[in-house]
Amino acid sequence: MTLTPEQRIELHGFNNLTKTLSFNMYDICYTKTKEEREAYIDYIDEQYNADRLTKILKNVAEIIGAHVLNIAKQDYIPQGASVTMLVSEGPVVEVPSESYEESPGPLPESVVFQLDKSHLTVHTYPEYHPDEGISTFRADIDVSTCGEISPLKALNFLIHSFDADIMTIDYRVRGFTRDIHGKKLFIDHEISSIQNYIPDEEIELYDMIDVNIYQEHIFHTKCKLKKFDLNNYLFGYTKDKLKLHEVREITERLKTEMDEIFYGKNIGG
Repeated sequence: MTLTPEQRIELHGFNNLTKTLSFNMYDICYTKTKEEREAYIDYIDEQYNADRLTKILKNVAEIIGAHVLNIAKQDYIPQGASVTMLVSEGPVVEVPSESYEESPGPLPESVVFQLDKSHLTVHTYPEYHPDEGISTFRADIDVSTCGEISPLKALNFLIHSFDADIMTIDYRVRGFTRDIHGKKLFIDHEISSIQNYIPDEEIELYDMIDVNIYQEHIFHTKCKLKKFDLNNYLFGYTKDKLKLHEVREITERLKTEMDEIFYGKNIGG
């Protein structure tokens, strides 16, 4: 059963539905030499270190109205970082009706909703191909909430926080809550696609695939950049420094890498 603002009913106790957003992004880069690969990893580790990731999660917490209870963060050796944030209900109990609308969420500002028993996590995974010049950076972010608001309201901000060539986004509602008569409610808001929570200007930039299981309240969207400009994938130089056959070869490698990640299967030999 789904509820619109006009159909809202009184619940028995707190809203116990668990809503989880998993946001997975990839940045792809061509790094020709060992030195370039190491420099790329160093760049990523600096750009997305534990301190900056903590700031990103604090902004997410602000958007969904969370009170931060505990933060654990770690920069790893040789690369990568993690942050885990335990959060609870924010100070404002009233829930605006817009929390039910399928629309992109806000960027950080004073927006507070009701939630409890929730957590935010982020992990990063810089890596590179051993001999083909491809380096990738992956970040996994999970936003899990209990209460009125969907963590999809944080999606717009997450998209703007990372320079993503590919995004894989999952959303799932689990468990149930009850109305005052004891009837179970397995979802408390309308949703037809994760794409409805992505701004139109971002949708225009990506090819997208949806795989949704409506009866299980499981929603999945994959996104890959439409426009390909080789200069955006070279680390430390531009394509005018390359010979024509190098441009063709590097372009093919990068596009194959992106297709393999997007479709989840090996295409090359």
